[in-house]
Amino acid sequence: MSDLPLLLRVARGENSERPPVWMMRQAGRYMKIYRDLRDKHPSFRERSENPDLAIEISLQPWNAFQPDGVIMFSDILTPLPGMGIPFDIVESKGPIIEPPIRSLAQIEALHTLDPEESLPFIKKILGTLRQEVGNKSTVLGFVGSPWTLAAYAIEGKSSKNYSIIKGMAFSKPDILHKLLGKIADSIAIYVRYQIDCGAQIVQLFDSWAGQLTPQDYDTFALPYQKRVIDQVKQTHPDTPLILYISGSAGVLERMGRSGVDIVSVDWTMDMAQARQRLGKDMKVQGNIDPGVLFGSHDFI
Repeated sequence: MSDLPLLLRVARGENSERPPVWMMRQAGRYMKIYRDLRDKHPSFRERSENPDLAIEISLQPWNAFQPDGVIMFSDILTPLPGMGIPFDIVESKGPIIEPPIRSLAQIEALHTLDPEESLPFIKKILGTLRQEVGNKSTVLGFVGSPWTLAAYAIEGKSSKNYSIIKGMAFSKPDILHKLLGKIADSIAIYVRYQIDCGAQIVQLFDSWAGQLTPQDYDTFALPYQKRVIDQVKQTHPDTPLILYISGSAGVLERMGRSGVDIVSVDWTMDMAQARQRLGKDMKVQGNIDPGVLFGSHDFI
């Protein structure tokens, strides 16, 4: 048996003594220790971009439960300012991007991410997490996928119906494709950087791609997921990549075509059925309803 941590071994396709267990939103609100720290440091960006705080928050669940994965405390929007898209996170409102990206001129003014320069805290966060957990757990990085990041940038905030980005997709697709391409190339750089800094697995969140029809997913989401993954696999072929989309039952097979090693399914999808639909070569994870945590101790 290798001395690599369990989650990493399974992600690379080895059989193991048990399924690895970790939670995607592991660090955070359900822990009193986190809420106390949040009261002292109310700015989300401070909590996620101050390395000492982000390390402390990432390790809170590790210290409490020893899960098989320790996921870096961060946000999918973290790389955007390094591309020229500033954002703020307002408690109870979520992310705000002002001004939103709506014109070709704004898109042309964006620059390629240089993580050494704009995200220096990532190196300390991931490097320290690797030192702290050693080979007892797997350190995960994560990034947002291009469609979801573009949706935030164009809408300027969270959205219920994505009317502005869909309006652009269906009236000025060339402009949207230009933005998606720029974001994809920067996210590929960011994934590689996270791996170089210590991430052993990286999860891509395309949280809002479940709002697309399957045909629009093929046009606006899948090609840019592939663009990120292909670039990463050229330089880091052995690092497992995971793709998660909320409400993904309608695009499940398409997720498998992105080039990722693992598809993360939400709780609306039966795990065995997901495996059947994706084929035996694709690994699957997930599908626990977080509402389970409101159940009795025995039920959990």
